[in-house]
Amino acid sequence: MNGKAAMTGKLCVVTGATSGIGLVAAERLAAAGARLILVGRDKARGEAALARIRRHAPGAELAIRYADLSLLAEMNRLAAEIATAEPRIDVLINNAGAMFTSRSVTADGLECTFALNHMGYFVLANRLRAALAAAAPARIVNVASEAHRGNVLDFADLQSARGYRGFRVYGRSKLANILFTRELARRLEGSGITANCLHPGFVASRFGDNNPGLPRLGIGIAKRFFALSPEQGAETVVYLAASPEVASATGGYFDKSRVRLPSAEAQDDAAARRLWNESAKLAGL
Repeated sequence: MNGKAAMTGKLCVVTGATSGIGLVAAERLAAAGARLILVGRDKARGEAALARIRRHAPGAELAIRYADLSLLAEMNRLAAEIATAEPRIDVLINNAGAMFTSRSVTADGLECTFALNHMGYFVLANRLRAALAAAAPARIVNVASEAHRGNVLDFADLQSARGYRGFRVYGRSKLANILFTRELARRLEGSGITANCLHPGFVASRFGDNNPGLPRLGIGIAKRFFALSPEQGAETVVYLAASPEVASATGGYFDKSRVRLPSAEAQDDAAARRLWNESAKLAGL
């Protein structure tokens, strides 16, 4: 990040901010002078996150809100509360996500990975659009993944009711993040709001810890020997949120703070528009 002045007083909303790259990104943005609204699910981790950020950025202006971002009612409640309290938002970082090795559905009838990893991003970006526009130039940063490669969205089975495999469903959700970002950037053209997404790397975070048995063990071993630190994983998040170098960049997929071409499937604008329309129906937008 180039200096503290650029972020001083700017409001950043960060989901999945109580651990991993979300917490590190929030910490760095606070140290750069930003005001922060953290979003998490667990109050104990939330309080610990606030304490950690205050240690590293004394005097930082912080708030935290709790929501289960796999539930449409919670997404809408959170967005309404934030928009009421803060009519101007400079940066929205959609980071909350998970991988589930077995299929389950939410109270809305949505498969949990799709609900949390995609619909959470979609609803918050749309519900907070007016507040972002009020602060323009503003930014939306969506955390995607290289796990999108090799996947195709099945619009006849977006809820993965057939042949569920956790890693494949996770990869499809990350493909959805990139397609959503492309269509969002197109729709935001001329608004003063940019939208970009990124691959943070395979990060030693709480990713996979929600799963039982062998899958959790396997992910844990991989994280121990091959993963990046959360500090490394957060670098591109902070770059897209704060760097003047990407002030006008939009619709891009970034890796190691550089533009990278995603898969051919992730560049399919017709699929991006279709995903938007299907998501809007599900969200009641």
